[in-house]
Amino acid sequence: MPQGKPEYAALDLPDNPQLAGNITHFARALRKAGLPIGPGRTLDAIRAVQAAGFTDKRDFYWTLHACFVSAPQHRQVFSQLFRLYWRDPRYMEHMMSMMLPAVRGVAEDRAAEAGEKRAAEALLDGADQPMPQPQDDPEEETKIEVDASLTISEEERLRSLDFEQMSTEEIARAKRMLARLTLPVKPMLSRRRVASPHGARIDTARTLRAAMRTGGEIQSLHRARPRPRWPALVTLCDISGSMSQYSRMVLHFLHAVANEKGAGWARVHAFTFGTRLTNITRHLNNRDVDAALAAAGAEAQDWEGGTRIGDCLHDFNRDWSRRVMGQGAVVLLITDGLDRGDPAALAHEMQRLHLSSRRLIWLNPLLRWDGFAPKARGIAAMLPHVDSFRAGHSIASIEDLALALSRPDDRGEKDRLIASLSA
Repeated sequence: MPQGKPEYAALDLPDNPQLAGNITHFARALRKAGLPIGPGRTLDAIRAVQAAGFTDKRDFYWTLHACFVSAPQHRQVFSQLFRLYWRDPRYMEHMMSMMLPAVRGVAEDRAAEAGEKRAAEALLDGADQPMPQPQDDPEEETKIEVDASLTISEEERLRSLDFEQMSTEEIARAKRMLARLTLPVKPMLSRRRVASPHGARIDTARTLRAAMRTGGEIQSLHRARPRPRWPALVTLCDISGSMSQYSRMVLHFLHAVANEKGAGWARVHAFTFGTRLTNITRHLNNRDVDAALAAAGAEAQDWEGGTRIGDCLHDFNRDWSRRVMGQGAVVLLITDGLDRGDPAALAHEMQRLHLSSRRLIWLNPLLRWDGFAPKARGIAAMLPHVDSFRAGHSIASIEDLALALSRPDDRGEKDRLIASLSA
C-alpha cells in the first residue's frame, strides 16, 4: 500500500461538542503559556479523550498530558493550567485574585507557585470573550472584518515604552517579546590553531610529521588557522528600589539568553546587587523562567532595598573576578549609578572591573530623559571607566545591545556626556 498521510476515522461527537471546544480552549491557553502546541496536537487530544473516555479525572489528566507535554520544563505549567481549568470550579475567581493581590477571601493565602502566574495570564487572556456558538443557518452568519493596520504600530509603541510605565498586560507582552530576543556575539581568535587547507600560517608540526612518513621529504605544506572561541557574558544587575522593575525585565531577557542554544556565549553569569552581592547564575539554568526568577529572588534578600555600588563592586572584584572574567568576558552593568558612597572608591573599583573585562557596557535607565546630565557623583565617577554607555529602559534599548556588541568602537552616549562634564 502506498504510504501517505494517516487518515483518521470520523469522530462521533454530539451536535454541540462542548468537550471538544473546552479542550481546544485549554490547548490555546497552553500555547499562550509557552507550550509548543498546534492544531494537530489539539485534534490528537480530542481523539485520545474519545478513546480513553471521560469518566476518571486521573485518566483524563494523563491523556491530555501525553498529548500536550513534550519536555520536562512544560510539566509544571501544564499541571497548573489543568488544575485551574478543569479541577477548580471557581478557577476564574482564583486567578483574578492571584493577578490582583488586593482581592482577599477568594484564593487561598499562599504564594503563587512557579508557572502559576503565567498559567493564570494565559487563561485570563480572552476569558471575557464568550466561546463561539455554532450557527443554525449558515446564510445568516455575520462576517467579521478585522482591521490589523494598527498591529505593527502597537508593537512599535510597546518596544519604545518605558518599563515603569507599562501595565500588567503590557509587561506580560513585553516579557514574551524579550524571550524571543537573541544576543549574538562574534567569536574571538585564540592562540590555539586548528588545521585548515586555506589557513594563513603553515602548521610546522603536522608538516614535519607528514614528511617523516615519506623519508623526510616534504611533499605538501599543511596549514592552520586560529581556533575561534567565544567569550563569557557577565551581568551585574542593580536590584535596589529605583531599579527593581528594570532589573526584573533585564533578568527575564538574560534567562532567554542563557537558555538560547547556539547564541555564541561560552557561559552566562549573572549577579545582583543592592546592599550586597548575590550570584544567581545557577538559577538561570532552569528552563522555566518563572521558577528561575522565583529562585533568584528568594536568594537575593536585598530586593528593592538600598544601594551600595562601590562595596558590591569591591566584593565582585575580590571574590569573583578571577573566576568568571577569564578569556575576555563581556560585562553588562545595569544600574542608575545613584550611589552615596565614596566616589573615589567607586571609581577605583570601576577601573579594576574595566581592566578585567573585554568590554564594559553600562545600561542606565536614567538616560531615557532628554535632559540627562552626569551630575550625580556616582555617575560621574563611573562614566570614564566604561566602553559604552547606553539606555536600558525599554525593549528597543535592550535590542540595541546587539549593536554595541557587534561594533567594538561603539561608545553610545559616553563621549557626549564626558564632554558635558568638562564643559
